[in-house]
Amino acid sequence: MKPIQVGLLGIGTVGSGVFNVLQRNQEEIRRRAGRGIEITMVADLDVDRARAAVGDGIEVVNDARAIIANPDIDIVIELIGGYGIARALVLEAIAAGKHVVTANKALLAVHGTEIFAAASAKGVMVAFEAAVAGGIPIIKALREGLTANRIQWIAGIINGTTNFILSEMRSKGLDFDVVLKEAQRLGYAEADPTFDIEGVDAAHKVTLMSAIAFGVPVQFDKAYVEGITKLSAADIKYAEQLGYRIKLLGITKRVDKGVELRVHPSLVPSKRLIANVEGAMNAVVVQGDAVGTTLYYGKGAGSEPTASAVIADLVDIARLHTADPEHRVPHLAFQAHTLTDAMGTLPVLPMSEVVTSYYLRLSVADQAGVLAKVTGLLAEAGVSIDAVLQREADEVGGEGATQTDLIILTHDTREGTMDAVIAQMQALPTVLAPITRIRKEELN
Repeated sequence: MKPIQVGLLGIGTVGSGVFNVLQRNQEEIRRRAGRGIEITMVADLDVDRARAAVGDGIEVVNDARAIIANPDIDIVIELIGGYGIARALVLEAIAAGKHVVTANKALLAVHGTEIFAAASAKGVMVAFEAAVAGGIPIIKALREGLTANRIQWIAGIINGTTNFILSEMRSKGLDFDVVLKEAQRLGYAEADPTFDIEGVDAAHKVTLMSAIAFGVPVQFDKAYVEGITKLSAADIKYAEQLGYRIKLLGITKRVDKGVELRVHPSLVPSKRLIANVEGAMNAVVVQGDAVGTTLYYGKGAGSEPTASAVIADLVDIARLHTADPEHRVPHLAFQAHTLTDAMGTLPVLPMSEVVTSYYLRLSVADQAGVLAKVTGLLAEAGVSIDAVLQREADEVGGEGATQTDLIILTHDTREGTMDAVIAQMQALPTVLAPITRIRKEELN
């Protein structure tokens, strides 16, 4: 059988990794796919760089639409990124009858419903293993390996930049701003790290996992997103003393009223495996009713780890290229016509309806009766306390200090209830600074 021909849009870090791994392991890949897979065209605005990356024998152009228009190209790999031109090119490739492989989580989290519908109508595949957690095959695990299960929840460290920053803050006792500069110097963080540190990148990824896990359309606009910029070294230290580590988690959970879809810093018990994932590594925990708890760990970014996922998608398409579209694995695991039906029974809940437990840090005046007032307000709101840690004033502010830190861990309560009681506590004259609130996830 003649090799399947591939056009590559973008030959940056991931694109060059795809080309190199495909070249290096071509015989192994051919044996697995049943036919050769060849990149025969590359489009990049920097034509000279692209030619240097792929060498002779590969057609290099500066217009991505030349690849889409080529009738010999069977698969288009989109590695441009972003929402703009990438969306147009993916939809044009689908309209031209090309299969698409993409690592673009932002595009699919925002426009996935439109893109998957177009692909289904045209009878082509859109594969996106590389869009979530780099080289970890979490999409295939959710879509195929765990297909017998009713997925109950997913919690993932799915952004390496923020995990590196939190790991450094914990191990070195440094504040966020200091570690961010170091992360940028080492290349772990971009010059503009907003998407990472504000949780947006993780929210794109957990939106895709949520859709696959629960059979609902992608709904990024309904995700709750909170980053790590307000975390302090003090909170990481106190969490450690209480037996927890702070991680930025993407969480999606099936509950009685619908689906939770949220990204935020979380206290995780230090005995959990995911709490011990350090540096720029990723990990995803999936809880299914039949299989129980499963953990997926590995490199969430980088040239060749991401290329590994892109090429796995190429192999899947090569195997299924001639199959009846009705008998392929659905893009989001569930048959497309069932997704909109599920929205009625599984709406994405507003954050005010989410039930979880909390870590609260209050900077309070060092005087009698403060703890009683604070705990009294919690009791009136029906919030049960799990643990209290009160520091001596001189431990926090030095000798002669007149304020101290009060740390409270709560049992489960509704977020809306916690919002109201925090507002009441903040209004107390003995509470001297904005209250820090971090959600706590036991993951058991």
